[in-house]
Order: sequence, then structure tokens, then C-alpha cells
Amino acid sequence: MHKFLRTVGFSDIRKKDLEIILEEIIKCPDVMKITKDSEGNEFAELSKEYSSNIGIKICGTLEDDENFRMDYYYPYFKATTLTTQENIEIQKHAEKESYAGICDESSLGVTLIFYIQNVADYLAESRIHKSFLPHGAQLAALSTEGKILLPVQKKKEKNTSVDYDYKKRSELIAQAREGDEDAIESLTLEDMDTYSLLSRRVMNEDILSIVTNYFMPYGVESDQYAILGDIIDIHKNENSITKENMYTMKL
Repeated sequence: MHKFLRTVGFSDIRKKDLEIILEEIIKCPDVMKITKDSEGNEFAELSKEYSSNIGIKICGTLEDDENFRMDYYYPYFKATTLTTQENIEIQKHAEKESYAGICDESSLGVTLIFYIQNVADYLAESRIHKSFLPHGAQLAALSTEGKILLPVQKKKEKNTSVDYDYKKRSELIAQAREGDEDAIESLTLEDMDTYSLLSRRVMNEDILSIVTNYFMPYGVESDQYAILGDIIDIHKNENSITKENMYTMKL
């Protein structure tokens, strides 16, 4: 069973109960989208919500006799705000009709790899526009565990100074990606200074009192990350079937 089923309120579900739920989604989905996949087959995407923007999605193919054959399913949380405005490169996974999104996020300084939720929308659009390159994405994530840390006291800095530093670094990252050697050297020296400063401070301070946010790859799968950040907003949700509580947070 899918590792992240518990994050959408199905913590103690058994295999036979999951099969019943999947059959109900196939018989009566909240949303059904049908299009052609990369090989010309009838691709169907069925989804059902069990709380606001939280549910299970099933993807598969429609056979000639109109019967649906499930290829895979996954729990999802649908984002509602635009997270990145970078161009998104789409690549198909080797073993099934699922896709990964890839973008160079200058604000993080890393290449983001994530699972595409709206495959049917992408397939339909790419059939119309052969060289379709999405611009921007709404990112959301599921998590099986987390810790709430006490806040770190931060120095009050002028917003103009912070914005200027952020903008300058973003410009340097963009220039470095295009092969600008001066930009690469500046970023390298900046990283060396940061590493030196951290090495001195960590001798007497806890690392989480120094580093207030990070976005790092986690484990061996390319689309899983460990994230540290400030909680901006939080909502309590309830699974309509199991009545389990879930919490959605904006970081």
C-alpha cells in the first residue's frame, strides 16, 4: 500500500478495505478526466476528495469495451497558490504513464523534481501544443512526520536590505546557470564564507538555532525532500470516512 495513505486520513486501513475504496472511486469519482496518453491509448484520471483538496487519485486506461483498468493510484493534497514561476520541464517515468516536473528554482538554489498531479491536463495540452512548456507550478507535499521547533530570535533587518540581497543572489544564480564565470566565482566565495561562519558557530551553538530554513533532498527517491521553514498558516481537516484529523500547513 502507498506509504502516504496515512497522511490523507487512512492510517489503519487494510488491503481489502483499500480495494473497496478504490472500487468506489472507479464507480463514482468526484472528477473524471479522459485524454490520449503518449502511446495513443485512452488515458483516464479519476479522483475523489475525502476532505478539502485532499483525496485519492487513480490513473489508468479505458479498454475498447469501456472497462477501466487501473495502472496506479496515489493520495494527494492539491495546492491552491502559485509556488514557483519558473519554466517547468516535464519528463515521463519509464515504468508507467506518470510524469515528473523539473525546474531550477533560483530562490532555493536547487533543481526541484516533483510528481505531476494533473497528468490528464498536461497530456491534453501537449497534444495541442507539441512543444508545450508549462510556466509556473503550484507545489504541495505530503508528510508522514514532522516536528514543531521553538522559534529562533532573529535580528530585525530592513526589508529593503533583505530584498536586495535576495534579488542579487537570484541574479547571480541565473547568470551562473548561463556559464558566467564571475557569477560562479562570486557564489563559490559566498558559499565558502557561509560554510566558514557556520563551522565556527556550530562549535558553541545548536545547528537549528543558526539555520532557520532549508529545502534538501531526502532519501533515495528524487522527489522527496526534508523541509524546514516558518509556519505561515495552519488548518485542521477531517477525513470524511475514517474521521481522522489531518493538518495542512503553509510554510
